Amino acid sequence: MSSTRDGGPRGPRVDPLAVRRTLRDAGLRARHGLSQNFLADPDVLEAILAEAAPAPGRRVLEIGPGLGFLTAALLEAGASVTAVELDRGLARFLRDRFDQALAAADGLRLVEGDALDQDLTRLVAPPYDVVANLPYHITSPILHRLLGETPRPERLVLMVQREVGERIAAPAGRMSYLSVFVQYHARVRVALDVPPEAFEPAPAVSSAVIVLEPYPDDDRLPDPATEDSLWRLVQAGFRERRKMLHNVLVRQLPVPGDRVRAALGAAGIDPDRRPQTLGVGEWLRLREELGPIGADLRGRSARERGGPPVADAADAAGAADDDSPGAGA
Repeated sequence: MSSTRDGGPRGPRVDPLAVRRTLRDAGLRARHGLSQNFLADPDVLEAILAEAAPAPGRRVLEIGPGLGFLTAALLEAGASVTAVELDRGLARFLRDRFDQALAAADGLRLVEGDALDQDLTRLVAPPYDVVANLPYHITSPILHRLLGETPRPERLVLMVQREVGERIAAPAGRMSYLSVFVQYHARVRVALDVPPEAFEPAPAVSSAVIVLEPYPDDDRLPDPATEDSLWRLVQAGFRERRKMLHNVLVRQLPVPGDRVRAALGAAGIDPDRRPQTLGVGEWLRLREELGPIGADLRGRSARERGGPPVADAADAAGAADDDSPGAGA
């Protein structure tokens, strides 16, 4: 058995046969509706453990423990694990498998339920880390909760769909709302590409392990209202991500065109650029130069806005970026 960076033991090696046998013996099966694909590659498991670097006494929030192979390795390294599992059958299996760890004061705590229904940043006392295997459709809302609320984890090691991982880590030129949001809050690194055959059953897409290291709280904007104005600005820009930034912001924000153009100029941003070309620092400069945005009047009548319609309703609403809040990922 190999060890972690801090000398803690690794969990048992795993393979597809062991996964199938464990499911069969427990009377369980992978549920497609819950996006259940169980990690069955020992090298990928060890790579995740190396990135998580569990240490004795370290608190870890694990989302989606599945059959508990990673959970076991975290516990063997001495970590104190809080695991959130939605599937009742798997939760019952985990309670049987880890009965001793569940009885220990600093061992395992199992939370049965949907991670989206949990107050995730309150489940574990800080400082803590997060290890998770996130299905595609909950990646964005989970990241918004873990990074947008306090106390934030100090490190996140996440298995995600590779396309989503690349989107999160995208450089300026290929940015999205999600990449701006995550990169504002944390350093991002794609640590490992994971092929479909690393899972049992094999999914239709490839995956990736990404590592997020949140910045200190004093690196962020000074208050929630100021930060909210940043996300209103970024979200407005990505409603029409293929259009020129000046035109998009005039249509999507209650701000006069001359003020938008002046702010872009003061921030050193060409008004003809597209939203996906801006990095986090440029969005921050633009927010500062733009100043107060005012109430969101989209969808109200021309009389309620106090002026003529700014655009056709469909154009004004735009096609919401597929990873903006509420749209899901």
